[in-house]
Amino acid sequence: MIVINIAIIINAMNIENILDKPIIPIGRAAEILNVSVPTLRMYEKEGLILSAKSSGNQRLYSKSDLERIICIRKTINEKKISIPGIKAIYSLIPCWTLIPCTTEERNNCQHFLTESVLEPCWMLNKKDKKCLNTDCRECIVYKDYSTCIKIKSSIKVQAEK
Repeated sequence: MIVINIAIIINAMNIENILDKPIIPIGRAAEILNVSVPTLRMYEKEGLILSAKSSGNQRLYSKSDLERIICIRKTINEKKISIPGIKAIYSLIPCWTLIPCTTEERNNCQHFLTESVLEPCWMLNKKDKKCLNTDCRECIVYKDYSTCIKIKSSIKVQAEK
């Protein structure tokens, strides 16, 4: 079972005042999370996480990224949900209500129109006006849904509608 208190880790690293900037290099993130660097790269390749890149193209992670990875690891190891299953869960986050989109924007949105999409919206080929010039790491859909609790709450609210 993975139990990591991000607040303790962040405080120990003396970066509590740097809010949520991606400043943690991939090697340090892997060490903090007790996973391998290739595992973090695989999560990125699969679309579960979006790393920031330094000027030297090194992957960097934020507190929210670490929280997301903890959620992913917990979901895989404790809930026995596969990576495709996690991607399907992320695909249920209703980005069109969170951003929010106009009817015209929804009618041009692959994520909204296609029921069979089983990937998070940030993995889709964005052709709609709303997301075309948006950095997905800064989008509310990616940024605000980094923990298991927030994702579960979002799905629960949608199920009650």
